Amino acid sequence: MKLKTVFFVAVISTVFAVPSFSQQKENPQIEKKIKTLINQMTLEEKIGIIHASSSFTSGGVPRLGIPELVMSDGPHGVRPEHGRDWVLDKGVDDAGTYLPTGINLASTWNPKLGYQYGAVLGSEARYRGKDMILGPGVNIIRSPLNGRNFEYLSEDPFLASQMAVGYIKGVQNQGVSACVKHFAANNEEADRNTVDVRMSERALREIYLPAFKAAVKQGNVYAVMGSYNKFRGQFATHNDYLVNKILKGEWGFKGILLSDWGAVHNTKQALYNGTDLEMGTDLRLMNNSVSQSDASGKALSKSIYDQFFMADSALNLIKEGKVPIAVIDEKVTRILRLMFDIKMIGSNDRPVGVYNSPEHQQVALKVAEEGIVLLKNNQNLLPLNKSIKSIAVIGENAARENAMGGGSSQVKAKYEITPLQGLKNLLGTNTNITYARGYKIDKKQKADDELIAEAVKAAKNADVAIVYCGWTHGYDYNQWGDNAFDAEGVDKPNMNMPFEQDKLLTAVLAANPKTIIVLMGGGPVDMSKWINQAPAIIQGWYPGMEGGNALAKIIFGDVNPSGKLPMTFPKVLEDVPAHKLGEFHGTNGIVNYKDDIFVGYRYYETFNVKPQFAFGHGLSYTNFNYDDARIKAKGGNLEIKVKIKNTGKVDGAEVVQVYVKKPGTIKLPNEELKSFEKVFLKAGESKKIVLEIPKEDLRYYDEDKKAWILGAGKVNVMIGNASDDIKIKKEIEL
Repeated sequence: MKLKTVFFVAVISTVFAVPSFSQQKENPQIEKKIKTLINQMTLEEKIGIIHASSSFTSGGVPRLGIPELVMSDGPHGVRPEHGRDWVLDKGVDDAGTYLPTGINLASTWNPKLGYQYGAVLGSEARYRGKDMILGPGVNIIRSPLNGRNFEYLSEDPFLASQMAVGYIKGVQNQGVSACVKHFAANNEEADRNTVDVRMSERALREIYLPAFKAAVKQGNVYAVMGSYNKFRGQFATHNDYLVNKILKGEWGFKGILLSDWGAVHNTKQALYNGTDLEMGTDLRLMNNSVSQSDASGKALSKSIYDQFFMADSALNLIKEGKVPIAVIDEKVTRILRLMFDIKMIGSNDRPVGVYNSPEHQQVALKVAEEGIVLLKNNQNLLPLNKSIKSIAVIGENAARENAMGGGSSQVKAKYEITPLQGLKNLLGTNTNITYARGYKIDKKQKADDELIAEAVKAAKNADVAIVYCGWTHGYDYNQWGDNAFDAEGVDKPNMNMPFEQDKLLTAVLAANPKTIIVLMGGGPVDMSKWINQAPAIIQGWYPGMEGGNALAKIIFGDVNPSGKLPMTFPKVLEDVPAHKLGEFHGTNGIVNYKDDIFVGYRYYETFNVKPQFAFGHGLSYTNFNYDDARIKAKGGNLEIKVKIKNTGKVDGAEVVQVYVKKPGTIKLPNEELKSFEKVFLKAGESKKIVLEIPKEDLRYYDEDKKAWILGAGKVNVMIGNASDDIKIKKEIEL
């Protein structure tokens, strides 16, 4: 059997080549134009710009050539159209590219793919007439129960930062603003509208803010979305410390802070604490109790939006002299600056965009291929040989589409290749494929003995069984009740396999020891009941419109897997630091992050807790050797050189990961990721790679001094391919 790896031909230079847009700084000429426009605007026109004019637009000023600002979810595809309000439109061209979700993108550990991913989103948003795409989501994965983890990037702030920056640049080079979200400390969904998050300043600075800071300082993102939760007693969207002091003060952010939909709670706080644009407020929660729609779902009138916190209430405060007009002018300035940055006004050469092109579909395929993770492969069961005579495909996830699931990130896909269809596409009629449902995805969440018996029979009669199982999107509370998962607004109740899939897996593994388990979903499950019997396990995530093809190619070796976990997979929920040391959820509306800086692998590696699969873990069909490592201090920074060789017989890619233990006398994690590079090597090929860690990344935050400190002593440098698989260790004095 011959294995091959299909490498992606970059399309950035052709499909995605566009003029560069202004970086996040004040351009004197543009600032002068903005001031001129503001001087011509009435107070009412200014107020109209800083709040919604429909479900996904803010007001414009037609007489001055200022258009509405048009926004759209989502982070992995442009949301379906629903007019100016919430009822989905019919008969419109809004079926486009459904990219793999954020957690799959992060699993590629390939920032170049992050750029291409963002470029697809930006290009399709432009074609659809959007000015802002509401992504990426960079909230830290603190607990595997968070229902929105599938949209996010990592438990690690450095990995999340690197992937987000590429994404943002890809979007914004298409003439569309990215909007990094949700700022900040939005790490649970079930009580996101009310919970008050309490954490140490060190945890805030070292864990929960770096990806946002990178988005601003490195990605030059034009917009940031405030989150729903409170932070230290004040709602995050108009939190003086987070927005005024840190985002706009320390980081010098020049763009706009818009609210999440309904995240504003107080007019004066919004005006004074940095909220620039109010979106989606549910008027039923306000004092006037105005409903957003009547029972028939009729469209909202413009006058309804005038009742937002930053609408008539703000207008009256200005007229009464209780708030200076300069407060409004500053917000309008930021919004107009964004419009100039993406060439909404003042330019005739804004890109027109491309929709659902073959090139975009290829990006979706490539991200899926590089992000799918091979977790386990005993006796080299994988890859399978295409000469195999029969396969039993089991599990509802094998035939289920996911594009429209998950809540606000739903995408209407032009097509979606399911895992079952992907196998059929690859194998044709040469292999007998038998499908057995195995379990039902429904509210009852109980095993079905008849379906299990059918699956066992299929497995016994096949050369190999492949079970597609795990999580799935559930969003409608009436359908799922308290058991919804992988969706906005809900958290998983536990890590147990839903629909009692453990019973199915145990039975199928007993019937056919050559059973491959493919886990779908946004994070880990408790595998304790069957992992010792399972010879091969793949983490498939939600792999987008080409996901079925990508999974089939990996299972049969057309693609050599290279994905690495961007989050730790614990053995049991009780081992997760947010649950063992901290709180998830909180009590009495307050959640204390007692796990502090020990999130994810920082905890497992420091406190010697063995996970099921470690952060950074991912197997290949070939082997790699690490050799000739040289580390030296260079201008205060660290320079790491290492030789990587593909010692196997097939082409593949390895992610070289560099962890450090910082110098210092305070409690520090044993490992912190500070550099990585994905290296593509042909069979037998070797490369020398050079990585650099800036001195700033070796500092820790000192709460007493309120500053970043470089501790005295040696730096421990660890080079490996997972947080628990270190190949080379060295110490160096800075």
